[in-house]
Amino acid sequence: MPTLRLILGDQLNPQHSWFATRDSNVHYVMMEVRQETDYVLHHAQKIIAIFAAMRHFADALSKKGHRVHYLSIDDKQNEHSIPANLDALIQRYKVDRFEYQAPDEWRLDQQLARYAKALPIDTAMHDSEHFYTARDETARYYSDHGHKQWLMEHFYRHMRKLHGVLMETEDRPAGGQWNFDHDNRKAWHGTPAAPDDLRAHRHNHQALWKQIVDAGVKSFGTPHESHIPWPLDRAEALKQLERFIDEALPNFGAWQDAMSTHEPRLFHSLLSFALNTKMLNPREVVDAAEEAYRAHKADLPAVEGFIRQIIGWREYVRGVYWENMPRYAEKNVFRHRKPLPAWFWTGDTNMRCLAHAVGQSLDEAHAHHIQRLMIIGNFALLAGLSVQEVCDWYLGVYVDAFEWVELPNTLGMSQFADNGLMASKPYVSSAAYIDRMSDYCKDCAYDKKKRTEDGACPYNALYWDFFARNEAKLGRNHRLTMVYKQLERMPEEERAAIAKKARALKSALDDL
Repeated sequence: MPTLRLILGDQLNPQHSWFATRDSNVHYVMMEVRQETDYVLHHAQKIIAIFAAMRHFADALSKKGHRVHYLSIDDKQNEHSIPANLDALIQRYKVDRFEYQAPDEWRLDQQLARYAKALPIDTAMHDSEHFYTARDETARYYSDHGHKQWLMEHFYRHMRKLHGVLMETEDRPAGGQWNFDHDNRKAWHGTPAAPDDLRAHRHNHQALWKQIVDAGVKSFGTPHESHIPWPLDRAEALKQLERFIDEALPNFGAWQDAMSTHEPRLFHSLLSFALNTKMLNPREVVDAAEEAYRAHKADLPAVEGFIRQIIGWREYVRGVYWENMPRYAEKNVFRHRKPLPAWFWTGDTNMRCLAHAVGQSLDEAHAHHIQRLMIIGNFALLAGLSVQEVCDWYLGVYVDAFEWVELPNTLGMSQFADNGLMASKPYVSSAAYIDRMSDYCKDCAYDKKKRTEDGACPYNALYWDFFARNEAKLGRNHRLTMVYKQLERMPEEERAAIAKKARALKSALDDL
């Protein structure tokens, strides 16, 4: 039976069971389509990296004897729509059966489900064979255990037990405790510097970039097309994993929340692109980290902190996504609608922390999770920026961003727009936290200690104004008790000055 199998750009897993045998009746199709480049404005490096990895994957399949039809961005037969291209190929190859792997994004899942249902031939959707959990498994866990609120910590402990990760016995975690988060909050003042670059490969994709530009694809950010650092395939991703385990994991835990103008990556793994395109399997990443602990190459707080990001947080946000879509994307509890300031596209702001975090994002298509959460996301929430625009920017700017992981992290964790469905409190701060965890405040044009005076750090007034304005929504949150006690003690004139300062800041966001 002639069969057409679709491989999406984030399904680059050479270990998938599809590829265990060669069959001349199976045609694989991969396509670079404007449907995917244009639904949101993407960073140039993201487009280049995904296309380059797709092409490499297609070549590898062909060399192993599989039949692959690849539609490049400039192919004259490319309709730039997944369904339209599939229609043409089904007719061309006289296909009797269409198969695809489960997409990880709602819009593609719905599009392909509708398309498959309407076909007059046999169809099937296969598992991507990547995640620890099924789409609905997280929801079933909370339902079965009677948890009304989805606290990640409960799910994380369940996953550790279920998969025997970092366990001494069936019920006892390694080291006698589940979470070493309190050990992992050090500011970085290290000398000598952290490893300069954990990415072993840099690729010249100038020809590919020219094809992308000539095809009319719009993008933003710096392309760096002559030395793209992101891995092309599984072999390079495995080398990247090995370097992380050997060189950075031992220090990851202590400084995972630190930020520095001198060390933009510090000890973060940069594995998320390889993971989210499925070059790497999360199980092998977790196993490698646990083996480092068992072999005494990294201490438990570092290893536990890293593993929590994979087996806990990554699987958890996917569960949030599939349980709540499509309405989740519309949530906006604070009704924030201010347009993004112009400097989100240039990095040209006098706020040194944002100039560095946004500038790094635009230059590298990457920033680590605290830069995303406590610098950029923090400001966006305090300033009342449009939730939809913020989510679109995050989805577009980061090379590892796909909606299933980006949307809950941005809308839920960063912007608290889901009213606490995912996070137990808004993750915001004044300048004090930023100063404690970074060197950003040093030599900044704004004074970290001032609140309402001229030259005061914008985070300070915006922080207190945010909580004052939203007391009806947040005042009963037990994790914010100290915040509201401090607000109660503020003289009325100070609260009025804060509100006035915040209004002035929000009316001149482009000029900050």
